[in-house]
Amino acid sequence: MYRTHTCGELRIADKGKKVTLAGWVQKSRKLGGMTFIDLRDRYGITQLVVEADAAPELVATASELGREFVIQVTGEVLERESKNAKMATGDVEIKVESINVLNKSVTPPFTIEETSDGGEDLRAKYRYLDLRRPPLQRALALRHRLAHEVRNYLDSKGFMEIETPYLIKSTPEGARDFVVPSRMNPGTFYALPQSPQTFKQLLMVAGYDRYFQIVRCFRDEDLRADRQPEFTQIDCEMSFVEQEDVLGMFEGMMRQMFKNALGVDIPDPLPRMSWYDAMDSYGSDKPDVRFGMKIHDITDDVKGHGFGVFDGSEYIGAIAADGCAEYTRKQIDELTEWVKRPQVGAKGLVYIRLNADGSVKSSIDKFYTPEQLSAIAAKAEAKPGDLVLVLCGPKRKTQTQLGVLRIEMGNRLGYRDPKVFAPLWIVDFPLFEWSEEDGRFYAMHHPFTAPKPEHIDWYYSDKKEDLERVCANAYDFVLNGTELGGGSIRIHDAQMQERMFDILGISKEDAEYKFGFIINAFKFGAPPHGGLAFGFDRVCALFGGQETIRDYIAFPKNNQGRDVMIDSPSEIDQVQMDELFLASTFKK
Repeated sequence: MYRTHTCGELRIADKGKKVTLAGWVQKSRKLGGMTFIDLRDRYGITQLVVEADAAPELVATASELGREFVIQVTGEVLERESKNAKMATGDVEIKVESINVLNKSVTPPFTIEETSDGGEDLRAKYRYLDLRRPPLQRALALRHRLAHEVRNYLDSKGFMEIETPYLIKSTPEGARDFVVPSRMNPGTFYALPQSPQTFKQLLMVAGYDRYFQIVRCFRDEDLRADRQPEFTQIDCEMSFVEQEDVLGMFEGMMRQMFKNALGVDIPDPLPRMSWYDAMDSYGSDKPDVRFGMKIHDITDDVKGHGFGVFDGSEYIGAIAADGCAEYTRKQIDELTEWVKRPQVGAKGLVYIRLNADGSVKSSIDKFYTPEQLSAIAAKAEAKPGDLVLVLCGPKRKTQTQLGVLRIEMGNRLGYRDPKVFAPLWIVDFPLFEWSEEDGRFYAMHHPFTAPKPEHIDWYYSDKKEDLERVCANAYDFVLNGTELGGGSIRIHDAQMQERMFDILGISKEDAEYKFGFIINAFKFGAPPHGGLAFGFDRVCALFGGQETIRDYIAFPKNNQGRDVMIDSPSEIDQVQMDELFLASTFKK
């Protein structure tokens, strides 16, 4: 055996034992005639000591060790004279009797420690070295624990884990598909699945009433901190259920994950909020409810006072930033420029300063009396010492801008503590989104989402205003301003599905070509069914207190969708191109 114990295992109770460890040299240092070596594996670090009077060949070997050498050592467990309370093994050390160098290492390009001196690009190139660092080891260990909890919970509830295909048919309705050319069927292409949506519905038709898988999905879209071209979902579906059944089942799963992985209790039951309330109060369908600073509609309070910007706006909304009345003019100007950035898109920012002494100052005080400004601030639930921030424009667009501003102020004021968790369900989404540009409806979620039963009459109406009132039988699980999962009760009736395609402007021919297999399946006794999918990478990151998902994926891509470690994507040679009947359209 290469080792009897790991480098994080030994304690004072092991004093006197003869042990063998194996791992990587974290660092080596000389003190007097003695050599101290920190030996590391993924379980921890153990201090080794080679004494001055040890055999000359042992002293020589110890002196030649460099960082990241892989070694095997045998020795006796001793109690340390200078204990290290910061290390789990800090009460003991190994008096080394033999060292076997299993593999030498060149000097690593960055320090492999808790905090590294390597930049993000450098660490991505040497990802296998970065993965040796404790933060990433903890991240992947958390991912493993959470996957274990998911499987344990769903198995206990009668779910079966069933795999679905990775090579499927392209149905470009949402994000772009990744496509794969078929050598055996020249001129045709597979697509990689954006989700197993249609397959899990077919499993319901097939009678497997509780299905799940922790599955890889693929979307060719622009990347960001919480998005990768390949990602993992906890994908689930159930038959003979209504919305309450699904919410109760997966609320229980999240409760178990929080409790067993983090030791955190979340509310039972979880709070719920309609999509309309979320947009009106938080400017987002994934609100962060760890702090207040809600959006308030002040349209009727500020119109009609001669300020043309407000008088010509559909909607005027405000938030009260706690304790920010002391913001200087320079700080307010900076914030004004911040909301004008393309990522926010506002044309300007109005402020009302509610000073601690009760006086009021505003960028629009020539149009309003101090009493009127105080009343507006009160409508925004401001208190003395607060700064009221006002945006105006089209209603939903302005609410979204205020939602982004609210999150920014929450960050600046330290209200978004990653160790505080505030989960909730968002329900009652609109079923359809109207595009003025295209002059047609789009599905808010996907074209297999059922309308709420009480809105069936509107669903079959030909009036645009009726269709805009239809709510989806859908739900999202939101945590700390991030959508962790979402799903719906599905359409299981062929007639209702055909009506959906009709509303979305999908012809019968296109529907048959793209979705004929599932439309036909519905004709053979499809049960009522519904489910949801959680973004597993996002779950792991938020449970770990991070916003980026990359540390929770062993080998992620960068913002350009590249794996710089293996230099992918890359060109293929002409032989492969010919086998796939592909012609190159690029010139070097």
